[in-house]
Amino acid sequence: MFVFSLLWPGPILAQLSTKSKKAEKLYYQAQSNITLRAYDLAIPLLKEAVEKDENFLEAQYMLGVSYKMMFRNDLAKLPLEIANQLNKENKVPGANFHLGEIYFKEERYQETSELMERFLSSDPKGYNRDVAEEILANCKYAIEGIKKKISFNPAPLPESINRFQLQYFPALTVDQKTLFYTRRLGINPNDDEDIVVSFKNSSGVWNAPFSISDNINTRYNEGTCTISADGRMLIFTSCFGRKGVGSCDLFMSVREGNDWSEPINLGMPVNSKAWESQPSLSADGRTLYFVSDRGGGYGKRDIWMSTLNDNNEWTTPVNLGPRINSAKDDISPFIHANGQTLYFASQGQLGFGGYDIYFTELTEDGWSQPENIGYPINTSDDQVSLFITADGSKGYYSHEEIINGHRLEGKLYEFDIPPEIRVTHRSNYVTGRVFDASTKKEIKAEIELFDLANQARISKVESDRMTGQYFIVLTEGSEYALYVNKVGYLFQSLSFNYLEEVNLDPINIDIHLEPITEGIKTTLNNIFFEFDKYELKEKSITELNEINRFLSNNPTLKIEISGHTDNKGSDIYNNELSLKRAKAVYDYLLESGIERVRMSYKGYGANEPIVSNETEEGQALNRRIEFKVITK
Repeated sequence: MFVFSLLWPGPILAQLSTKSKKAEKLYYQAQSNITLRAYDLAIPLLKEAVEKDENFLEAQYMLGVSYKMMFRNDLAKLPLEIANQLNKENKVPGANFHLGEIYFKEERYQETSELMERFLSSDPKGYNRDVAEEILANCKYAIEGIKKKISFNPAPLPESINRFQLQYFPALTVDQKTLFYTRRLGINPNDDEDIVVSFKNSSGVWNAPFSISDNINTRYNEGTCTISADGRMLIFTSCFGRKGVGSCDLFMSVREGNDWSEPINLGMPVNSKAWESQPSLSADGRTLYFVSDRGGGYGKRDIWMSTLNDNNEWTTPVNLGPRINSAKDDISPFIHANGQTLYFASQGQLGFGGYDIYFTELTEDGWSQPENIGYPINTSDDQVSLFITADGSKGYYSHEEIINGHRLEGKLYEFDIPPEIRVTHRSNYVTGRVFDASTKKEIKAEIELFDLANQARISKVESDRMTGQYFIVLTEGSEYALYVNKVGYLFQSLSFNYLEEVNLDPINIDIHLEPITEGIKTTLNNIFFEFDKYELKEKSITELNEINRFLSNNPTLKIEISGHTDNKGSDIYNNELSLKRAKAVYDYLLESGIERVRMSYKGYGANEPIVSNETEEGQALNRRIEFKVITK
């Protein structure tokens, strides 16, 4: 029997260490109960045995381990310490192992190392040897890790938030004004678990939380939720009460205005007959990380990823691979708003004990080697939940502890992220509302963000149908083109340069889309030329492809491409330069398949400024390429 072999000190000793026949008899009676896992029956017998002979090594050892098997390390420690004092000749090597496990939980890493080395010197076989070697490696890591202790100043969120017995898995919108989390009224399986939401008022104070929606919360349990950056797409876990695929499934609800839709099961292939939980959405809600114990992984519970394609279908999940997923459990993924930094909890990486939190960066070669977030954020306790704000300044997590020896309570905490572990690329966001320029009414439109360096689409969101509001995240390290599109309207392009250090204050821009009519025009803000030249720069390709797509989706349109300059230089020079720049755009579109009869080009020089040329900023705005609808 596994448990018995785990407890038994080794081969049956020819001679027990006691000379008390009564103590010996009690010991063997206890041993019979232990083989049946009846530790509660064995403990009184062992206590009586050590009362008769306190130097009874084997009884002290068995008493300590019996308490330990009942998860009472507080009671197990003393008899195991006594056993180790009596165990001078290392006749019971298991005493080192079990006391070492307790000390490891107490962060007594040096003493644990010594105990595990002594245990391993007995050349044990099987499970305990593997565990001891693992603990020893973690101790060596932890001893060095503590020397690099980072600043950590956690503070509980106010009582208005921590008002329940348990609250956990916090998630914030990108503007940090809305907090979603799971609350549970108790630890009993029948205690209700719901998703609640709190708003931060204008004074920076969190209001009392309330149920997110009657459509989402039921008399069954809902929990471990994730929210898109704009607070409009929610994915959460539900295990009972809803029609599902497996034991626990992921469900999605979408908010329009103030109303959340009836949740839908994400279905296969995201959900399976196995267990799926702990979702984390990218900022735009189009990449989903989650935990599953389905087959094909590297451990019992692994982290997987699925993306939402342009048909709004979730793709077949991909395992994140052995660099992140270990032979043990890897859980609680959190993808930062930058889309590049992933935090997760693991039992299988070197750390300080239990679950530690790690982070990894997405590179051209895949995910980097995970790094431990450090001590004392990580300790010998389990750390399994972390949320980092878009600007990288604040962290939120949940912490559980036993109050008055028996009551489990869990609270949400906030802390300042130490500089040495801040995200490499911080993020802020651009927000506003999208309007019909003619009616002034809010409209639903598609907003896409592209990286100009590689023409890759970074994000895709939609403005709210009821309010017109949108949020899209901008991250340090790239130049971006942002496009706002709606069928029947002329698209708009915006440009953001985040290559250099930038102010991370939020940007507010309302978008007024013009219905397609003859004579309307738009500025192409992501067409670039060298100074005084007309050859298109490589980073213009994203914008040129966007024009191509727009014209392909509106096959009857005819347009004029117009070039404009500032007022520097002669009229002849400016007219010629603006004409050549307009022609460069025309030629690219012609080569990409747009018919010649649908396009013309013209140079206006400095004759049609949109702002004053008296400042450098104004001159930059006047140097532009536009296109105008000639025929609808």
